[in-house]
Amino acid sequence: MAIRVIQWATGTVGIHAVPAIAAHPDLELAGLWVHSDAKAGRDAGELCGGPALGVTATQDADALLGLDAEVVCYTASSDTRPGEVIDDLCRILAGGKDVVSTSYVPLLFPTAAGEGVGDRIEAACQQGGTSFYSSGIDPGFGNAGLTVHALALCQEVRTVRMMEIVNYATWDNPFTMFEIMGFGKPDASHSLLLAPGSTTLAWGPVIELVAAAIGLPLDDIIERHEVLTASDDIEIASGTIAAGTVSGMRFEIVGRAGGTERIVVEHVTRLRDDDAPDWPHGAGYRILVEGEPHLKLELELSSDWGDHNHAGCLATAMHVVNAIPRVVAASPGVKTMLSLPVYSATVPSP
Repeated sequence: MAIRVIQWATGTVGIHAVPAIAAHPDLELAGLWVHSDAKAGRDAGELCGGPALGVTATQDADALLGLDAEVVCYTASSDTRPGEVIDDLCRILAGGKDVVSTSYVPLLFPTAAGEGVGDRIEAACQQGGTSFYSSGIDPGFGNAGLTVHALALCQEVRTVRMMEIVNYATWDNPFTMFEIMGFGKPDASHSLLLAPGSTTLAWGPVIELVAAAIGLPLDDIIERHEVLTASDDIEIASGTIAAGTVSGMRFEIVGRAGGTERIVVEHVTRLRDDDAPDWPHGAGYRILVEGEPHLKLELELSSDWGDHNHAGCLATAMHVVNAIPRVVAASPGVKTMLSLPVYSATVPSP
């Protein structure tokens, strides 16, 4: 019998999750929550650019949570409302429904998601007899997922560097690009992402998950960044980057142990491939391990239906959608990449 799934939101990730759930041979789309008044009352499939699916989008959370469904795929934005997202997740879990999520990215490794957050999620799971799992492409498989499995090849691990090197010019998400990341702003002080502690909050759990996987006690986590400003106006999918404003950024989150930088997450984000020629170049995710043996992994995403940014949003959705059968079958509690059994895509039987 198919697992009945409620999809929560149809933003840049949820819009991919809806058709993926409907097409998955082990899943059934049972309901859809939307934030926008304009989306409420419309068919879920048509909202996401596909054929009708016979599921009507609603803003009535109580009605949705009253449905006979086992799991919620929660992809609502947490950029300006992390507290509300945690409240939502705890309510859903305590009410008896499992949750997979891409929303509040520190929950990739909930014990590192802030004081008491992991405990709240775990308590809700135990109350409802449910399981919780969070992932995506980054934070998620593109850094921690690739790395943890690759390190099984090593006798010795001295340093780990997990990199995203991506051109964001075609990503049509003005709020995140301008208001969160700070593109088009006068300098880095106007970027919420680059404010002290923000990158550590988002990617520190990646550092801590990898450290836990190899049994490395960390002394601390530090962060650093630099930005590039545009020499002329740049037109991107999200709008205009005016000359003299932020048009690229490079930041690092660094886990230190024994006075040495051991585990690093690095992001190199451009809007034009030729900008900042001294920064690392690439087109996706790169894992570099100094150890015995040394390792280098490259992951590039593309799609028949869009570019690398489209593919990245789809991959983010799929890494939790494909986990649903494992999460539903798991014992109650918080699950991570270190505790959830291995899973993969499921294709229809011939």
